[in-house]
Amino acid sequence: MQTWDGVGGKRVVITGATNGIGLAAAEQLAARGAQLAIVARSEARARPALERIRKAAEGAEVDVLMADLSDQSSVRALAGQILERYPRLDVLVNNAGAVFTTRQLSPDGIELTWAVNHLGPFVLTALLLDRLKGSAPARVVTTSSDAHTGAHIPFDDLDAERSYARRGFTRYGETKLANILFTAELGRRLAGTGVTANCFHPGVVATGFNRNNGPFMSLVMTLIRPFSRTPQKGAETLVWLVDSPEVSDEQGRYFVDKHRQSPTPEGQDMEAAHRLWEVSEGQTGLSVAAG
Repeated sequence: MQTWDGVGGKRVVITGATNGIGLAAAEQLAARGAQLAIVARSEARARPALERIRKAAEGAEVDVLMADLSDQSSVRALAGQILERYPRLDVLVNNAGAVFTTRQLSPDGIELTWAVNHLGPFVLTALLLDRLKGSAPARVVTTSSDAHTGAHIPFDDLDAERSYARRGFTRYGETKLANILFTAELGRRLAGTGVTANCFHPGVVATGFNRNNGPFMSLVMTLIRPFSRTPQKGAETLVWLVDSPEVSDEQGRYFVDKHRQSPTPEGQDMEAAHRLWEVSEGQTGLSVAAG
């Protein structure tokens, strides 16, 4: 099997790459020679991001793909476009994420935070798995958070009809725990395929994140900005997980500042990870074979 020699010349698809750590990572990966495809919600968001990436890496090959990751039909269309355009897929980065202070529903009638942060990556990854396996060695990297601390998966209330609390941050933590459990179960299923799956916590980063939730949340994000990391710093572990040969043998792990760390006990519960996978298949109508 081929060894991993860095991201240069490799096809990388990254969601959530029009702002924050996703954009910072895209700039760094393009500068290292990756063949990028960034996923954006709109042309208006994509245009300035594309300009920044090309400025950071002159001559960079960057494609733009459009999708609404809260809408499963849009994610399926995105996967179809990726499969049609790219004979190889070396890296999938599930970075898009959101938090909402009020409970809302996706186009599929699923609570919106769960739809964007968990089911969107689940559907996209599942539909691209065969292409990733055929491109091995390949990698799946997912952005999680230490916001999973104290969270559990509410299997008896997955749409948060009863548990939407603390202005949505409890729900956000649940989805970040779901990212960790998804990664652990995906890693287990990918054993021996040449495809690795890992996730990471970027730290508290000064970005546009959470500024969609009204003046109060925008003020909170402004107040913590002096104590936050830059997007470039927040993107370091993401870029390392994509690029570095050091993590070629890591599977289903959680990283902080380029070091493997143990998530909370809830994040190490493989029975919950397996159950979450089965529930996610039910919510999306997908059946994903192991191996």
